[in-house]
Order: sequence, then structure tokens, then C-alpha cells
Amino acid sequence: MKAGVNDMEYKNIRNAEPADAFRLAEIEVFNYRLNFYPIFKTDGYFFRELSVPVLMGEYETDNALIERSLVYDDGIVKGFIRVKGRHIEKLFVEPVFQREGIGEKLLLFAVSELGANELLVLEKNEKAIRFYERHGFYLTSEKQRVDDTAEFLIMMRRRG
Repeated sequence: MKAGVNDMEYKNIRNAEPADAFRLAEIEVFNYRLNFYPIFKTDGYFFRELSVPVLMGEYETDNALIERSLVYDDGIVKGFIRVKGRHIEKLFVEPVFQREGIGEKLLLFAVSELGANELLVLEKNEKAIRFYERHGFYLTSEKQRVDDTAEFLIMMRRRG
């Protein structure tokens, strides 16, 4: 991944490193519980299976997860984005640092520097849909069911 752009807007964005695995896992777990538990309400998954140690193990065994990730780090890793090709796989900001422009900077970096132009979003995650729409993405008619649930992921693409 290309990181380290001199533009001041992106000065806190860097490639993730193996030492970031704990922080990435922590941010991911908190966001999944905050944003997805209210939709799925599966206690066993969100409070037993989904844990920082489990996700750290995934990061440690699959180097590509770190290699495809960029972090926003101003002394503390406050958020990250993971991109594969032109597809945004994940974008999470530590909940206490949301609404500070961190997610926007990560997203704009991925779009302008990596050519990212598509992502899947949970159909009921209206907050995320509005965020992506504000940044030039639109909902398509492409949907896929989330495992064996009644929920759907919808493809969003970027205009232009």
C-alpha cells in the first residue's frame, strides 16, 4: 500500500504494522458490538466468539490483514481502513474518537491514493450509509445475505 503522502491532511495515516494488531482488534470488536449487535442480537457471537484475543490471532496468522490496512495514528491508533484492490473491506474508528474527521480522512486517502471505489454496507446500518453517501458513494441494487440471517449487505460504489 502507498502511504506517507506529504499532504498535511494525511500526515497521520500510515501502513499498519504487526505491533498494531491488538489495537486494530480492539477497535474492530468495539465497533462490531456498538453498531452490529443491536441489529443481530446474537449474544454468543458478540460476547463470546468475537473478542480481542480471537481477532488478534487472525491478524497474527493472516499477514495480509495487516498488509492491507492503514491506520490513523496521531500518537494513538484511533482508526483503520482495510482495502483489497479497489474494495474497502473495513473502516472503523474508535467510538470515543468518532465525529472528529478520522474516518473521513481514512476514506478519502483510500479513494484518492489507492483508487478504492466500492464497499459492502449492512443494509440496516443507516449511519454508515449516510457517511458514505456524503463522500460520493451510492447504493446499488447488488445485495448479499449475511450468512444464515435475514440481514443483507448492499454494494455501494463511488461516483466519478
